[in-house]
Amino acid sequence: DLKKVPGNIPADIVKLDLSNNKIRQLRAKEFEDISELKILNLNSNGIAYIDPAAFSGLNNLEELDLSNNSLQNFEYGVLEDLYFLKILWLRENPWRCDYNIHYLFYWLKHHYNVHYNGLECKMPEEYKGWSVGKYVRSYYEECPKDKLPIYPETFDVDKDDEEWERHKEQSVQTVKKHGVIVTVIG
Repeated sequence: DLKKVPGNIPADIVKLDLSNNKIRQLRAKEFEDISELKILNLNSNGIAYIDPAAFSGLNNLEELDLSNNSLQNFEYGVLEDLYFLKILWLRENPWRCDYNIHYLFYWLKHHYNVHYNGLECKMPEEYKGWSVGKYVRSYYEECPKDKLPIYPETFDVDKDDEEWERHKEQSVQTVKKHGVIVTVIG
């Protein structure tokens, strides 16, 4: 029934199991005095918030279990001190797929040696069941036309097409005069 991480943990401990407690948040530098820790189990606590400096000092951590909590995203910086992390358990959390999930996704993408599971959108309803990776990729797809700003003269397709054709004709004439082949991509 622990409600916070105990402060009297031996400094040389390598495995710590705090699962099935009532720790709802991880404060800054919760584990800084146990830098030899390699395995940390925080499964089933109801954790909803992790301070960006919570894992500060856990430079040797190899496995972190955050499954079955109430995490919706990670703030920027939460995972930065976990240089040697190999396994990250994330299943059974209500991941919210909005812009705030991008940090976690990109951290994992750039730390390809970290094996993880359970990164699936639970909210909002329109993305429920999607992998977070699929959501992030869809975020960067082309904007639907109905989402473009309302400046019709700026997005006048016909005008742009006419200007492009005129430019293309001039380029072709220039090519013929100088005997140079120019390919314009764009």
